Amino acid sequence: MIKTLFSPKISILLCITYTLVTFDTIKIVHMKKLLVFLFCLSSFAGLRAQTTPSIQRIDPTNWWVGMKNQSLQLLVYGPGAGTLTYSIIYPGIQIKSTGKVENLNYAFLNISIAANTRAGTFNVIGKAGKTTLTKPYTLLARNKTAKSAGLSAADFVYLLMPDRFANGNPLNDEFDFMLDKQSDANNPILRHGGDMQGIENHIDYLKELGVTAVWPTPVIVNDESLKLEGPGRMQAGYHGYHFTDHYQVDPRFGGNDGYKKLSASLHKNNIKLVQDAVYNHVSDDHWMFKDQPTSDWFNNWPQTTITTHKEQVLEDPHGSAFDKEKFIGGWFTGFLPDLNHRNPFLATYLIQNAVWYTEMFTVDAWRIDTYKYNDQAFMNRCNQALITEFPNIFLYGETVANNALTLSYFVKNKVGFAFKSNLPGTCDFPLNYAMLDGLNQRYGWDDGVNRIYNTLAQDVVYTDPMKMVTQLDNHDMDRYLSVIGEDVDKYKMGLTWLLTMRGIPSLYYGTEILMKNTKNPSDAEVRSNFPGGFAGDQQNKFTSAGRNTAEEAAFNFIKKLANYRKNASQLTTGKLMQFQPDNGTYVYFRYNDKGSVMVATNTNNQKVELNTARFAERLKGFSKANDVISGAIHSSLSTILLPPKTALVLELIK
Repeated sequence: MIKTLFSPKISILLCITYTLVTFDTIKIVHMKKLLVFLFCLSSFAGLRAQTTPSIQRIDPTNWWVGMKNQSLQLLVYGPGAGTLTYSIIYPGIQIKSTGKVENLNYAFLNISIAANTRAGTFNVIGKAGKTTLTKPYTLLARNKTAKSAGLSAADFVYLLMPDRFANGNPLNDEFDFMLDKQSDANNPILRHGGDMQGIENHIDYLKELGVTAVWPTPVIVNDESLKLEGPGRMQAGYHGYHFTDHYQVDPRFGGNDGYKKLSASLHKNNIKLVQDAVYNHVSDDHWMFKDQPTSDWFNNWPQTTITTHKEQVLEDPHGSAFDKEKFIGGWFTGFLPDLNHRNPFLATYLIQNAVWYTEMFTVDAWRIDTYKYNDQAFMNRCNQALITEFPNIFLYGETVANNALTLSYFVKNKVGFAFKSNLPGTCDFPLNYAMLDGLNQRYGWDDGVNRIYNTLAQDVVYTDPMKMVTQLDNHDMDRYLSVIGEDVDKYKMGLTWLLTMRGIPSLYYGTEILMKNTKNPSDAEVRSNFPGGFAGDQQNKFTSAGRNTAEEAAFNFIKKLANYRKNASQLTTGKLMQFQPDNGTYVYFRYNDKGSVMVATNTNNQKVELNTARFAERLKGFSKANDVISGAIHSSLSTILLPPKTALVLELIK
């Protein structure tokens, strides 16, 4: 206990004091007093051996010359690393200060890198008495040809889970040196073996579908033991959200080299790369949690405290400080230690890590997990650091919120909140829910497609609604097809909205081939393998020959609309004008100076003869229309026949 709570010097003093007092007052009446003394001496000797200094690692693992931010914090880790005196001898490099913390296994070197510093390798030198330790550190030249391209409404994002998409290299499925050594493609809660090579093998499939950006769930290593998911159910970290080392891509996905290769292949095929960030928490198997740098590196509580998940407290002018602290500082689960972004060393560590990944792997955009649970001042710092180094990068957060006002707090907005977020975009959950209600609810004053209309009417709160990332489902939700009762007509309506409304559309893998399921009994049910991506699969749905008639029709529907929008600037940069829904119909226009697209929806179970007189302000000058999906020409626009449960995409013609 003494060894755990106190420094070596204090521990031995306490031991000696305790023993001397015992000797003086009791004259060693009991032999156990002598044993206490010997134990203290042996403990002290052990501590001295344990604190023989060494440098085991330095984070970031490398850096670059030519960064706009010329300051760099090096985390130096190893037994007794915090007791060393450091120096660096290299032109342009200077140690400005050394940060010491409670845990003497850590030191933080704050260095400056002059603008004219050349790429190369130098030694980080640590001295303690007559002992001199060195560890090489490399500065690379920045890649001037590979730059972050960002995302825009011209993109179509494909969300996939690497472990469940395709297994391109069975040799990296299992490693004996990792805590979780299991892999079984038929067990829903274990790892299945999908990897970067599997994604790379199917780039042609993604291109055919019309995808312009791939968003894999996190690729950073989750070297953790199985976690309790529910009563009697243990789950692997196959999804990637439980980091254990910030500077390693999971070897089961292909490691750092595999990620570089995937990034290069995607960009060669004009597909962008979105990386999934997690700043809020790590796994309790993370090496930093096992040997914590400071007592406030994590949001530690006297007993396990889970966040309230009530984000409204941040915008609430009447909210309490206690509720805010519990929301931000509470843990997401009992096995995901919550990071304290108010610790300056940690904040810098995480920000540099984001910059490192962006430069190392040419990341075009970041999707930021559990955005609302992070300290928002920290997030502004992190966002700005990325934008400063990579001006074209796009950042969007995951904030599950039911309404636009609450969601707007966590993105650039026009609301008079005391705190002003600098996040460019965010996942549009209010519109997600509204589209599902538009498909499932009976038409009413505020129900059915009125939910979509009312939600879009609140776009006034956002600085730029075109930067909202739209979706129909994701890896944490019941699959879209199951939510709408496996109704193919509704399926097409929802996807038409997704690909023609404002914002950046995002599709969850497998939706294009009618994959379905609900989160019962667990999330694993909505994260099934893509058929054809794994050995032993009876069908290969990556090919037309492997898809049945319904799946092929669904794939081709998305393919046609997604590829059409690539060249339809009305949908990617145009304005949106919507008209109030009427008796189950809903009409909106996307338009610019190059043309206009009309989307006419009938959510009723019977056909509707749509009188277009009230749309005159947008139809003026147009005499007919081309049905984008069927290719049919509507020779008159005075009335439009809408079949039941249909959304027509009409390119207007003068």
